[in-house]
Amino acid sequence: MNAPDTAPKALKDAATVTEVTHWTDRLFSFRVERPRSLRFRSGEFVMLGLPGDDGKPILRAYSIASPSWDDELEFYSIKVADGPLTSRLQHIEPGDDIILRPKPTGTLVLDALLPGKRLWLFATGTGIAPFASLMRDPETYEQYDEVVVMHTCREVAELDYGRELVESLPEDPLIGEFVGDKLKYYATTTQEESPRMGRITDNLTSGRVFDDLGLPPITPESDRAMVCGSLAFNQDMKTILEGYGLREGANSKPAEYVVEKAFVG
Repeated sequence: MNAPDTAPKALKDAATVTEVTHWTDRLFSFRVERPRSLRFRSGEFVMLGLPGDDGKPILRAYSIASPSWDDELEFYSIKVADGPLTSRLQHIEPGDDIILRPKPTGTLVLDALLPGKRLWLFATGTGIAPFASLMRDPETYEQYDEVVVMHTCREVAELDYGRELVESLPEDPLIGEFVGDKLKYYATTTQEESPRMGRITDNLTSGRVFDDLGLPPITPESDRAMVCGSLAFNQDMKTILEGYGLREGANSKPAEYVVEKAFVG
């Protein structure tokens, strides 16, 4: 039997799954063995995938949720019943192999921002994945006096991945001393009733988040920001942040905020 032409490439870029956690019927995270040669900056993404029915790889961009020092790679994903990739990926189990193209890239990295006092991380849904990496990186806390994570989902259970991570950090033997009391977590829901409700954009423009956390409004002198969510959310956030006087940065030209333009489908 002739193997598909893509088989050698898929085999070469294979990574073995070590752990899978299903958070809700729509969300799951998984860990894979880290290729020994893979180097990345916290906040970057790689291309992941599985072979399709025709043997050709189905690949999508996934932010690495684990920090750059971790021995494994962690990812956080939605489940889409008819999604070309996620309809298959949601069924992976420990021991399975997935395709991992070891060429990390992305804009949600500390190097793309100018020095500042306070770092804001704005995420909806699985957009918290790159920030899960940055929250576990000592360099984040060495560069900023405060780190504010705003995460919004429709339902309370969809916040569990981020909430459990944030709650574990102060006691983490590797990162806890760096985090200290620098990390502030502001999670809200938009549909299910919860202690804090509302969209990130609304809680910013109304000033509620500043009042709730006892923080001053965002200024280009003190604040830096990263944004990861849907295309519409990213665009709305760009308008809001630029209204505060922040400029969009990039790896080649650091500024006051950055937006990730890669999406999981």
